[in-house]
Amino acid sequence: MSKIKIAIAGIGNCTSSLVQGIYYYTPERAGEKVPGLMHWEVGGYRPCDIEVVAAFDVDKRKVGKDVNDAIFEKPNCTTVFHRDLPKSGTIVKMGKILDGVSPHMANYDENRTFIVADVEEGTKESIVQELKDSGAEILLNYMPVGSEEAAKFYAECALEAGIGFINNMPVFIASNPEWAKKFEDANLPIVGDDIKAQLGATITHRTLTDLFAKRGVVLDRTYQLNTGGNTDFLNMKNQDRLASKKESKTEAVQAVAGARLADENIHVGPSDYIPWQNDNKVCFLRMEGDLFGGVPMNLELRLSVEDSPNSAGVAIDMIRCCKLALDNNEGGILTAASAYFCKHPPVQFTDDQAYEMTEKFIAERTGLKSAAE
Repeated sequence: MSKIKIAIAGIGNCTSSLVQGIYYYTPERAGEKVPGLMHWEVGGYRPCDIEVVAAFDVDKRKVGKDVNDAIFEKPNCTTVFHRDLPKSGTIVKMGKILDGVSPHMANYDENRTFIVADVEEGTKESIVQELKDSGAEILLNYMPVGSEEAAKFYAECALEAGIGFINNMPVFIASNPEWAKKFEDANLPIVGDDIKAQLGATITHRTLTDLFAKRGVVLDRTYQLNTGGNTDFLNMKNQDRLASKKESKTEAVQAVAGARLADENIHVGPSDYIPWQNDNKVCFLRMEGDLFGGVPMNLELRLSVEDSPNSAGVAIDMIRCCKLALDNNEGGILTAASAYFCKHPPVQFTDDQAYEMTEKFIAERTGLKSAAE
């Protein structure tokens, strides 16, 4: 198979895990029982068939370095599970700052926060040209939460460069009809918004909420409290940047509830920044409901996961589904992939429905029978 050439905006922890994974899942591992992948192949494409050909960031410790070196620079703090990477030949270019760096980040130790590079910012023209010159087919958006202007900027760059777009963060682009129409009119695929982790707080919360509904238990109230120590959690200490994130996570749960909960009875969102947790995310989940005869019950769960590897396996499937759409000359929203892989897709489905739709999407474009059938 040919390579899937991707560009990445934001060389943070999630990118670090993704790039490590591209080299970790070698063909030699194909016969093993390898953890972490939902599919070894998608349309014949393996994880190792993904190649990063363009990269953008604004931190001085990353700009100007080979992307395979930049992913290990501060303030990245995720688990390193595959350090021995060859030089990729792809140099991280200076991106456009816009609202990608929150002012409050300047108040923290440089090992924990962003340090903006003292070089000329990228322009739309220079970034679009880089995308074209690199041969990139898909641009992944990994801007920090709350970066509304920056996320839209990179979406525009993808459109002008004529490539697919994967929106991994909670700025509503795929789920915004105006933006969705732009990609449809350009016949370019888009997947979004806000990536679901492989087995994280939101997917667990959704699964249990769906279980309550299917088993006839009335869910009265629930909360999901999350703590972590990476730059994502530090960035979200600015409450003004949290609106879309809270909406994305909340709607992901509301969408599978038997009956919609009143706003006062559901709380889902980041709770605090604890530096020593680094990229470890801890979720505290509580659900209260009524069983047969109106008898009350409650459930409490604590989930601890390394945040960025938890998203990388999902990103690898998003990339490959986007590539299948490109191979088949399909543009616009990839409804199935967005519903299965994202918290805030244009259309919400249960995870069972979204799984079946995604397997069908893959099978129909590869001539294979769906794994869901």
